[in-house]
Amino acid sequence: MVIQDFGISFIELFLDPRKRIYLGYLLCAFAIALFWLKFFKKLSIAQAFSKIFDKKVFFSTSSKSDLKVYFINRMFTFFISPLLLTQIIVATFLFNQLLKIEWLSPASGYAVSKSFVVITYTSTVFLLDDFTKYIVHRWMHKFPILWALHKVHHTAEQLTPITIFRTHPLEGIVFSLRSAFTQGLAISFFFYFFGSSVSLVTVLGANVLVFAFNVCGSNLRHSHIGIQYWSWLEYILISPAQHQLHHSIAEEHYDKNFGATLAVWDWVFGSLHHSIDTDSLVLGVKTEDVNDHQSIYSLYILPIVDMGEAMKEFLWTIVNFRLKITQKVKRRDNA
Repeated sequence: MVIQDFGISFIELFLDPRKRIYLGYLLCAFAIALFWLKFFKKLSIAQAFSKIFDKKVFFSTSSKSDLKVYFINRMFTFFISPLLLTQIIVATFLFNQLLKIEWLSPASGYAVSKSFVVITYTSTVFLLDDFTKYIVHRWMHKFPILWALHKVHHTAEQLTPITIFRTHPLEGIVFSLRSAFTQGLAISFFFYFFGSSVSLVTVLGANVLVFAFNVCGSNLRHSHIGIQYWSWLEYILISPAQHQLHHSIAEEHYDKNFGATLAVWDWVFGSLHHSIDTDSLVLGVKTEDVNDHQSIYSLYILPIVDMGEAMKEFLWTIVNFRLKITQKVKRRDNA
């Protein structure tokens, strides 16, 4: 039974419409890529097919590592997921805390139409989820302890839809907790204020806005097809080319385009970079201390070693800061 469950775990993401790499979404991405290459890049159908299914991309060492990480992480998730904090636990806790606030009025005090609640709840969940993804992603690049984990994703030298799963398991836990907190926060507040009228607009079980994003080619963000949007639209939505630029090793592209779906957050917080032609982009990370970014050691062990080094440096900074404060106090007392 356990072996059978393992097998289901490996393929379930391709069959679940709530997941990015659902086969239906992959087919949509293929159709969009074919249209782009045919009508915008002026390639023949044969050339477009050859470009989309480029053997140099899908059979590269980097892409093989993506698959390796995908299978290892699925086994890891199989055992760890039951132990993680869930949105229901978070929602229950926050809901109970809201009940303790005397000056707040619960559901009975807010008479609004059910359609308004449903639309507002669906939009809020989507926006809150996308915003927290932006924040955590930005932290992953800013703080050395988190970058040690996130760097695994950026060591991909070729991008395919499977690259989205090229993450260290500890980063997966961070984003799982983010999701649990975000979903739990929205659930608790809406159920407190609007009660049983709360529900989510879904298509095939997915938030309708997430469904639309996936149908419109979300998988192309991790691909070698550099689709660019109009300049004005790239202030609102992250184009595939914008995310591919995020993976570039060029210094002018560092810390740009953190957004998952919306580019608005990057625009507001100053990290937006419009797309460019991606054919000449070199992807990956520039490090002199690692010869092979695709090895099991580099993908799983080295990030933990780097986290330890970053933690030691952080603690040493705190110690030095406290010493400086102590010395200043002594000099003031002796003055």
